[in-house]
Amino acid sequence: MHRFTTDSHALGARYDRATAHLDAPLAIVDLAAFDANAADLVRRAHGKPVRVASKSVRCRALLERVLARDGFAGIMSFTLAESLWLARSGFSDVLLAYPSADRAAFAELADDPKLAAAVTVMVDDVAQLELIDAARAGGRAEIRVCLELDTAFRTAGGRMRVGARRSPLREPAQLAEFARLMARRPGFKVVGLMAYEGHVAGVGDAVAGRPLFSRSVRVMQAAARRELARRRWEAVRAVRAEAPDLEFVNGGGTGSVQGTAAEAAVTEVAAGSGLYVPRLFDNFRSFSGRPAALFAQPVVRRPGPGVVTVLGGGYPASGAPGADRLPEPYLPAGLAYDPQEGAGEVQTPLLGAAADGLRVGDKVWFRHAKAGELCERFDALRLVDGDRVVETVPTYRGEGHTFL
Repeated sequence: MHRFTTDSHALGARYDRATAHLDAPLAIVDLAAFDANAADLVRRAHGKPVRVASKSVRCRALLERVLARDGFAGIMSFTLAESLWLARSGFSDVLLAYPSADRAAFAELADDPKLAAAVTVMVDDVAQLELIDAARAGGRAEIRVCLELDTAFRTAGGRMRVGARRSPLREPAQLAEFARLMARRPGFKVVGLMAYEGHVAGVGDAVAGRPLFSRSVRVMQAAARRELARRRWEAVRAVRAEAPDLEFVNGGGTGSVQGTAAEAAVTEVAAGSGLYVPRLFDNFRSFSGRPAALFAQPVVRRPGPGVVTVLGGGYPASGAPGADRLPEPYLPAGLAYDPQEGAGEVQTPLLGAAADGLRVGDKVWFRHAKAGELCERFDALRLVDGDRVVETVPTYRGEGHTFL
């Protein structure tokens, strides 16, 4: 069981009271937990602004809520179409975290100076620039560009690699040459540098029941942080020599906020999952948040003693397949999947003594393995304050948008 809740029975009862008038399936965000998690991210950022990763939130109302707090500034988006939609909705600083091949969206961006001033796109390859130029369709707005530094940790003479496969730009000299090329290319302006160390920010170093693995992760991450801090500093210095008007250097993620913010070269950190605190973030020593986003499935069957069946619930998270990608049966405490069925598409049997206290129509509360992917399953989030639902807000899906 997770370490967050001291009285799971009281917590489950509170959520049941708040949603007693609503049928499951449904999804909630506990506002007290959400706000406490936001405050903790700001505390860990040590005065540097936190850019909100929208893929981990996927709800405009909650993006607005967190950006209204001191310590947060700007959005890190995940597709260009989403970026344009957010900019049109009034968000004035949107950094697209991934390269795009959306020609129609690039044509819109290049044709609208206001959008072009609000959105910064990610590039790491000349072919991406050529695609953008070919897509302009007469639009002449200058495109704001962020370069991405590959952060993967390499050891054993480069034969071993730890980290996501992202940018081909790894060495400071490569970034400087790319910035130099862009300075000579009309229609673009380098304004930022990003380096996302997912092998530190997104990999837990205190996995329950796996002490040796956890220790090896801590050793790897300590070495990776040292190597990256040196290389990131050198990369920033090299890029600034070619692009002296560089506006920001972005790094980090929920699991590495405090370490990344401590680097002098970094001007802002990114985080989003830490607002909802899904189950993959239970395994970090450096911080402890409060689960804020949950979903409920209704009990529809009681096959026998110690077993209940809920409707649906098979919402696996992206990433390498494994048990850690499944939602966690959270409340009431003490329920587990049937190993022969797991989380099902249309029904999910759950085992445990707690099953005997549940009746048909009762709710079982789950935590998703990741953060924003939950919102791809639900068109609305019920915002809970105490034991009341105080507002219902649409997710991206509820507003008619599925950007991926």
